[in-house]
Amino acid sequence: MTETARTDFYAIEELLAPEEVEVRDRVADWCAKEVTPRINDYWERGDFPFELVPGFAELGIAGGTVQGYGSPGMSAVAAGLVAAELARADGSIGTFNGVHSFLAMQSIALLGSEEQRERFLPAMARMEKIGAFGLTEPQHGSDAVALETRARRDGDSYVLDGQKKWIGNGSIADYVLIWARGEDGQVGGYVVEKGTPGFTARVMTGKTALRAVWQAEITLEGARVPAENRLENCRSFKDVSTILDRTRYTVAWRALGVAMAAYELALAHCLQREQFGQPIAGYQLVQEKLATMLAEITTMQLMCWRLSSLADAGRMTAAMASLAKRHCCATARRIVADSRDLFGGDGILLQHHIARHHADIEAIYTFEGTDHVQALIVGREITGLSAISGRRR
Repeated sequence: MTETARTDFYAIEELLAPEEVEVRDRVADWCAKEVTPRINDYWERGDFPFELVPGFAELGIAGGTVQGYGSPGMSAVAAGLVAAELARADGSIGTFNGVHSFLAMQSIALLGSEEQRERFLPAMARMEKIGAFGLTEPQHGSDAVALETRARRDGDSYVLDGQKKWIGNGSIADYVLIWARGEDGQVGGYVVEKGTPGFTARVMTGKTALRAVWQAEITLEGARVPAENRLENCRSFKDVSTILDRTRYTVAWRALGVAMAAYELALAHCLQREQFGQPIAGYQLVQEKLATMLAEITTMQLMCWRLSSLADAGRMTAAMASLAKRHCCATARRIVADSRDLFGGDGILLQHHIARHHADIEAIYTFEGTDHVQALIVGREITGLSAISGRRR
């Protein structure tokens, strides 16, 4: 890829290991050949691109940082670069991978028993089985700790009752991780397999963002799950939070990927588009916007790289991940808006791709913790006071 397309003004590539560059470029090349030429049609129809899954599987990236069980065992930096490249091509594909590789597979890897890891993860790494992560409920988004879905033991099974909402991959997944409160009041994770009686998933329609990935509303009415499908090492909501903390950094990378795509599209358009006798890239107002975008992208790149480096060293904290998610998503939102503006009327046509990114960044800005909630997590860390609970931590 060209230096301009890579958008690496501060030579950050020099900070990357050869294997990190290799997987980034491999994913970028696949996206350029397979995703970008096709995705607008799926996005406009609101369809999931099943035809891309075999090629995605061949990339060997499913599972991200999961070690063993057929997963690639990437560094956090490599996993972030992959997340950015997928989102740079399309936010929906990035979300599909984020749910499957990070939320679902990481949950099993970190909270499952050895037997459960051996049973579920290899097929997921090969993409023979798709995963989903069922936490959010109709009445509980930011306050997910208050979830109402219940699990009760009945012989050699658990019986689940409740509802979930906004569950990515929920309607197509072979394994849906359902988080439910047990009879002891503690939250546990239950792997609900496709075809389980009492489990129904309805694809949500009417979305104006991430239209090429399906979110589902899930209803559980006496859904019976074998006792051996309860994640052995999940004993409370704190364990669920650990998963969210460890996957949130990839959302910052995904925001970076969308921002890079928007900037690159805007730069190419401004160099080609002529008005009043010259390319609009030659005008001062346009150059000021492009320079601002590049500066913000560079700060995001450095922040994401450093955060992932800390994660690889075992030093990343929840507040660090929240700060990056908040900053990168808000910054990407501004960059995409300015990029769309530079396209003028063409900016609302799917054929130029910027309209899709402009819509999709709204979802990325919101999911896995809103801007406000991330600010409160960081605020709690720097003050020692919880504005969420009103108590000292």
